[in-house]
Amino acid sequence: MRILIAALLATASIFSPLNTWAQSADVEATIKAIDVKSLILTLDDGKTYKVPEEFNFQGLKAGVKVLIFFTVVDGNRIVDDLEIVQ
Repeated sequence: MRILIAALLATASIFSPLNTWAQSADVEATIKAIDVKSLILTLDDGKTYKVPEEFNFQGLKAGVKVLIFFTVVDGNRIVDDLEIVQ
């Protein structure tokens, strides 16, 4: 039993750093530009964020302050969720 627990703990410690690679982050900023054809939002921090094809751009325009939750995939920031900040 002790060997099994030790093996499980060793396995968990090996895979725990992998969990941080897939974590989401968030940013609060103002929209600087929207490219509907390319599905890209550019914020006033100079960074670009790619949105999914089914994304609804309604209510979004330059100057709107947003809170974006995103995941970095292959160096691209992919929007998971977006909220307009009042």
